[in-house]
Amino acid sequence: MRMKRTTMALALTPILFSSYAAAEKGLTYDSIDAVWRTSYGECWTTSYRDKVPGDASCFGEPAMEMAQAEGDADNDGVVDSKDQCPGTAAGVKVDDKGCALDSDGDGVADSNDKCPGTPAGSKVDADGCELDSDGDSVVDSKDECPNTPSGAKVTADGCAVQIVLQNVQFELNSDRISSEYTSVLNKVADSLKARADIKSIEVIGHTDSTGSAAYNQTLSEKRANAVAEYLSAQGVGQGLLSSMGMGETSPIADNGTKEGRAQNRRVELKLNQ
Repeated sequence: MRMKRTTMALALTPILFSSYAAAEKGLTYDSIDAVWRTSYGECWTTSYRDKVPGDASCFGEPAMEMAQAEGDADNDGVVDSKDQCPGTAAGVKVDDKGCALDSDGDGVADSNDKCPGTPAGSKVDADGCELDSDGDSVVDSKDECPNTPSGAKVTADGCAVQIVLQNVQFELNSDRISSEYTSVLNKVADSLKARADIKSIEVIGHTDSTGSAAYNQTLSEKRANAVAEYLSAQGVGQGLLSSMGMGETSPIADNGTKEGRAQNRRVELKLNQ
């Protein structure tokens, strides 16, 4: 009996000695100099844990190994049993629920967000960029004049200072506006009525160089006046409106081409604030 007790003591001594000698390293080792681990793969530390080296194999990799052991089908580091967003694309950063990160909270994951840092509450498109409903290059959250007519020159606040009505349709050799074009003018009228900052509106008619200069001058004056009268009939303050014709004297494109002449036949609205 005495012999057996001696044998057991000799067998335990190396383990105790090894663990005690390594304690100051911050980790607990066994007799073969391997770190003791929990059932979750984490290392046992000692009271000198602040001296533990930054060893990824001790704390980082075992966690991933554990995730793989429990099942992590999309390899995002979150086990399937806790993954609320399975099937995450490879390389996408996720939160602790396994869902793709959305740092600015706009509903578009960072991996797909072309406009990171969107202000809170802003409406965005599928790319995570703020909406610009009227296409004036001023996002809706900063646009003080929504529904600006297409092609209008605007201020930094999204308010038009000049509206160019390209290719306004009139009846042949007439200043009567074609019925097909009235819907465009109705939208222009609505946008103008919503502007309390406008002090006056100049309606300016332009033509291409087809025909005589005198004929084009008269035609531009009549058509500018027709647009001004139509806008007034739609509720735009008559006291704000004035009209004038420039004939063919202010082209913005080459009258030698069909495309250029089409650009030159226009009515401009200059808005004075």
